[in-house]
Amino acid sequence: MMPPAVQNAPARPAKGAFSAKDCRMTRTCRLLVRGKNVHAETLLATDYLNHFNEVVMLMEMISAMPECLDDLRAWQPKTYAEHFRDSSFTDRDLAVLAYENAPPQYREPFDRTVERLNRVVADGVDHIAAAIGAGKPDLVDHAAQRAAASARALIDVANGIIHGHHDVADQRQIDAMLTGASSLSGGERRLAS
Repeated sequence: MMPPAVQNAPARPAKGAFSAKDCRMTRTCRLLVRGKNVHAETLLATDYLNHFNEVVMLMEMISAMPECLDDLRAWQPKTYAEHFRDSSFTDRDLAVLAYENAPPQYREPFDRTVERLNRVVADGVDHIAAAIGAGKPDLVDHAAQRAAASARALIDVANGIIHGHHDVADQRQIDAMLTGASSLSGGERRLAS
């Protein structure tokens, strides 16, 4: 038995030990998410992608309903935690805890994909708004289709990561998607100048 003074002494971190920040509860979270709508291996939830699916649906409708532009412009990126805290997802606190403890081999590419997705959406909204402002329905349709397709491709990448697939897209393929989404066609270039 240890003397009370030793039992109550503050623990000293061992030389080379991990900080609390480095400590993940991955195994515990994997047990907690069993039977929930959070992937047990990656600790990520597809519900987060609904935030992006909503804006893609608006992009797909904008040609027929340009009055939706205000709704499209109102869309804002949300972090994973913000999405769940604002949602009615049953296990939202668990989803956030699981995300915070997701293994880096899933979380890092997921976060990078979400960053790219946010840029694609923002650029797409700008191009769509410029085409609507110029009164060019054919360019509205082109900009909307292009932005929606690029966003959907990145949503598919994120979905693959959530489900534990390592081979969803390599960096070159993702960069090619982004280049296609962010480059302006001749008509869009004229609108932007």
